[in-house]
This record gives sequence, structure tokens and C-alpha cells, in this order.
Amino acid sequence: MLSVRASSSRTVTSLDGVWRFQLDPEDRGQAERWFATPLPAPRPMPVPASYNDITIAPEVHDHVGPAWYEREAVAPHNLGEDRLVLRFGSVTHEARVWVDGVEVAQHTGGYLPFEADITDHVTAGRDFRITVRVDNRLSWQSIPVGFLAEDAQGRTVQRYFHDFFNYAGIHRSVVLYTRPWIAVTDVTIVTDYATGPEGTAGRVTYTVEAEGAEHVHVVVKDAAGAEVAHAEGAAGTLTIDNVNLWQPGSGYLYTLEVHARGSADGGASEDVYPQRFGVRTVTVRDSQFLINGEPFYFRGYGRHEDNLVRGKGHDPALMVHDFELMEWQGANSFRTSHYPYAEEVMDYADERGFVVIDETAAVGLNTAIIGGFFGGDPIPLFSEDHVNAHTQAAHADHIRELIARDKNHPCVVLWSLANEPESNTEASLRYFEPLAAAAREADPTRPVGYVNVMMGQPAQERVVDLFDVVMLNRYYGWYVNNGDLPAAEAGLRAEIDAWIERAPGKPILFTEYGADTLSGMRDLLRRPWSEEFQVDLLAMYHRVFDAYPQIVGEQMWNFADFQTGTGTTRVGGNKKGMFTRSREPKQNAFVVRDRWLGKRRSHEC
Repeated sequence: MLSVRASSSRTVTSLDGVWRFQLDPEDRGQAERWFATPLPAPRPMPVPASYNDITIAPEVHDHVGPAWYEREAVAPHNLGEDRLVLRFGSVTHEARVWVDGVEVAQHTGGYLPFEADITDHVTAGRDFRITVRVDNRLSWQSIPVGFLAEDAQGRTVQRYFHDFFNYAGIHRSVVLYTRPWIAVTDVTIVTDYATGPEGTAGRVTYTVEAEGAEHVHVVVKDAAGAEVAHAEGAAGTLTIDNVNLWQPGSGYLYTLEVHARGSADGGASEDVYPQRFGVRTVTVRDSQFLINGEPFYFRGYGRHEDNLVRGKGHDPALMVHDFELMEWQGANSFRTSHYPYAEEVMDYADERGFVVIDETAAVGLNTAIIGGFFGGDPIPLFSEDHVNAHTQAAHADHIRELIARDKNHPCVVLWSLANEPESNTEASLRYFEPLAAAAREADPTRPVGYVNVMMGQPAQERVVDLFDVVMLNRYYGWYVNNGDLPAAEAGLRAEIDAWIERAPGKPILFTEYGADTLSGMRDLLRRPWSEEFQVDLLAMYHRVFDAYPQIVGEQMWNFADFQTGTGTTRVGGNKKGMFTRSREPKQNAFVVRDRWLGKRRSHEC
């Protein structure tokens, strides 16, 4: 799905602000037709934001089930022959949308956009009411998975297998945009380049889909807006002489300006859509990860869309501040753990030259973690009653939606299809084989991977051969060998040696490692939970990483502390951040900054 872009043929109106909101704990809103009239007992609720932490009411924070939003909007008075589209950046996890009581959209999946053409349901220049039913319930057939249960008081509670809070609401911007009845509906750009005596020439292969268009032509503009190439037709290849490459740390962007024209019943129409892109290549070869033919070493983090009060609601001020912190530390990359991030984040990563591992919301596909790490009897995962063919189909749809949204972002260098799934059984191989194929069919140009959990050891691993990169989440010294760093280092080295033998030629990328650290806890004996122990543990990992040329990156867990469910291992959330949840640095932030800035200077030399 194309991002929303204003142009000479398109206008964009934000519907962000304070909407009206009402919980529906008994799930009676649809039967009582709350969409047909104003909500019976609403309260104010900001959009975008998670609704959980806005109030101080436990019933809002812990709500399981549907909730409703509504507001009024105005259709443009000069709509004319244009179409009016209502677009949501994300609604977690399931949404139904009505306009003046008429249903216009349904969408499942809490981290990707959807839209509806509402032209035939509004009158130009007149008010109309938008009603949204949000449902945060997860099932065995949703992505991510979960199930409903009853607590000791007989209340319905949501169980899930991912270690972050199940925030819900309208998490990203809502907009109205106009477009002509001739419309650009999709753009795909693939880039390459060649260097010769005359300099570096960029090759841009493009494909445009445009409803009703009789003629398409494209213009490539550089960052200053000057035309550098043009072509006729809905598909073709362009050459940019003396091209500026998109590179890590230097996010040079061009714009492919698409013009689609057509006519019918004596009327003519033209749509103009600007698609930004960068010229760069990505290759995996001989245990190396190459960007523009040069070895790239990932420095950065797993992260979360998580902030005080807002939850997972997108906020541009917080986004820019987080990028400032990452750049201050010398980071060059991050993973969108464990779901697609807001489109604005991807745009900003493009601009700042940040490298991104783009991950689906398939987190928690591993019920054995319950028994393996935390005790208890594991639930059989792959079965007709749990993760089954319907789950697999939903997962495949999610992969296709993610790639369709983010395929033109130069910052995205690797698709991650799941975080910590079961991967050591024949059932897991049968589950992931068609998913890996679906990702490669949707985008043949990028590597594909998944993130391996600690129980998926090399000797038992069944899934890694489907993928291009070995991505490891490892907690030697924390969940295993807690506090015993010599034993942790021995175990880590032994496993890396086994991976090199198990997956020869595949680069190894550490996507999680770390220790919970309570900010301000200092300890002369440098024991677990102290800031000193976090420094020591990460130093051990870094010493090991530097000994293996097959390791192409370190993305520690986590950029900042984040909210989780409650439990004996979680004190006010997950505390593995290099920064606190309010973005104050822990001692280790300065130590790692010295390392990463030193690595950057070494690479530049």
C-alpha cells in the first residue's frame, strides 16, 4: 500500500486529535448498533495513542475486548470528481469502520495501514461521523498469537507469549486524502548501479499500477528537486548519471514522480504521486553482509514503540529524540522488534541513513518458552487446535502487506519473518517453508531471515536453511549462567563455533543480548541487576564478537526499558534498556558509545 503523499493532485487532511471513546466490556456495541448513532457514554481519548495509560482507571488499562472511537469530519467542499479516502496508519489489533452508520472497512492486524474509499458515503462540504470499533483480543489464528482465559475472579483475561504489553487503540495517524479518479495505486522500485570511467551510473527499474490510466510517464528528481531522468510508460528502466548512492549514515534520496493520465465521458484526469527512493544494493555472500558491495557491521538495538502515557502511539517529537540518542551513541541500525513500525519512522530512517531490519508481528510462536525458561507445561504449538493452516495464511498475508508497504524504503535491508519461533521441529519446517517462499516472491531483492531463540540450538535447528542470515537472541550470563560470566563466555563461544559449522557461509547477526539493569543500582561486587553488571556482560559479548569475522553485527536488547505484563521477572517492565523508559542513559550507554564511535572511526579509516 502506498504511503499518503500530498501532491498537485492530492490533498491530505489530518484527523488526529481528541476523539470520543467508550469501552465495550460486554461486547454489546454491535448488537445495539453503536455505529448508527453517537456513542452512548463516551470519554475523551487522544489519537494516535494507546488508550491503556491515558486514564488512571484500571478497567481501561486492563481492558480485554472491543472499544469504540468516534469523531466528526468534513468532506472537502471542492471534491468535484475526486475520490475521498479514509486511511488509518494502524489500529490494534482488529478494526471495523463506519461512516454515518455505513460500514466501509474491516482490517485484521494491528501494525499495518488500511483505507477505504468513502466518496459515495459523504456529501461535499458536509459533516459526517466516523465510528471505529477496536478489538485487542488475540487468538491462535492471529499475528501475534494469544488466547483468552479466565482468572480466579472469573474475568476474561488475554494470555500471550510475547514479552511486551498488549497495548491497544488507534496507534498511528488517521487522515482523509483526495485523489483523482485516475489513480496511482502502486509503485515498485528496484535499484542497482555500475561504476566506470565516466563515474557511477544508477539503474532504476520501476513498475507503476494506475487505475484507469491511459498514459504514464515518470520523472526522477534529485534531492534538490532537479530533474535527472525521465521515461514514458508504466514500467521501465532509467539511468541516473553520477548517481549519489544511499549509504549507511548518508541517506541520499531521489524522488520518482509518477504522472498518470486518462479520460472518460469527455473529462480528463491526472494523478501525480511522488515516491522517494535511494539507490543502493544489498547482498549476502561468504559470511558477509554487503551494502553497496561493502561489508556492513550492524551497530544498534532491538527497539519498541513504547513510551510513557502514549504507549505505542506514534509521536514525531519522541521519534526524532530517539534518533538523536541513537546517533549520539554511534548506532547505525535497529530492528523493528517485534512488529512493523510507523511509516513515519521508516521515512525518517531513510533520510538519516539508518539501516533497518523490518520484522513482522509474528512474535510468540513458541509456547515451549513457558516450560523451557519459566517452568510449567508447554502447549503443543503446531496443531489443529493451536497454530494451524489459518494462522499460517494470516502470517503469509501479513508478510505480503509488510513488503507491499515498505518495499521502496532503502533503509530496509532484511526482512525478519518472526521473532523467536519454534524452529527445531519438522512441524516448524513445514510451517515456515511456504512463508519464506512468499517473502522471496514478494521481494526477490532483499535477504530474508528469522530470529532464533536460545532453545533452537544448531544441532536441532530445522528452519535456518530456508534463510540467508543467522540471527540470534542469546542470554548467556542472564537467563543461562546468571551472573557467571566465565561460564557464559564459554557457552557463547561453543555455540558460535557450532553455528559456523551448521550454517557455513551465512553471516551471523546477534539481534538480542543483554541483562535487566535497574537504573541507579550500583554494586561494588558488580552483581546482576546492577549497572556495573550490565557493563561487564556486554563487554564479554563484545569481546567474543570481535573474535569472529563471521559475526556481522550486534544489536543489543534493548534501546530503552519498556512496559510488559507483570511477573516475578519483570519489575515495572523489561529493564534491559541502554536507556530508561524516559530516555535517561544508564552507565553502559557511555561505555557502548565509546565502542561504537571507535568502530565507526575504524570503518571510516
